[in-house]
Amino acid sequence: MDNYEDIINLPHPNPKRHPRMSLYERSAQFAPFAALVGYDDQVYETGRLTSKKHELTEEEMLQINDILVNISTMKNPKVKITFFVKDEKKSGGKYHTLEGSVKKLDKYKQMINVDDIKIAINDIYRIELSEDKHE
Repeated sequence: MDNYEDIINLPHPNPKRHPRMSLYERSAQFAPFAALVGYDDQVYETGRLTSKKHELTEEEMLQINDILVNISTMKNPKVKITFFVKDEKKSGGKYHTLEGSVKKLDKYKQMINVDDIKIAINDIYRIELSEDKHE
């Protein structure tokens, strides 16, 4: 019966030519590695969801237009605005909601500046005046 009784209690040999590896260094030998650079990023990007831009009805467009006309007569009105932001990498995008003060309404460029964020009027999904209408 060979159960290693002759060597089981001997001290572990120390290498003579190089220092012993730490447990961390030894475990790193068996850790997975990125064989394909950028693969994880590509998998993440493929799985990331985007939304399709909602086409506004005639009634919704008129409602937004009425509020914009009202805003143009006010000084720094506070609004809550939901708008579409196109995704830079894939089709579709995402809706964002922002509450803040309208700094500028540019009818010529069809842009509205809320706090320092420029929003295209065509990207507005919903806009409403806040209870506290101006500063």
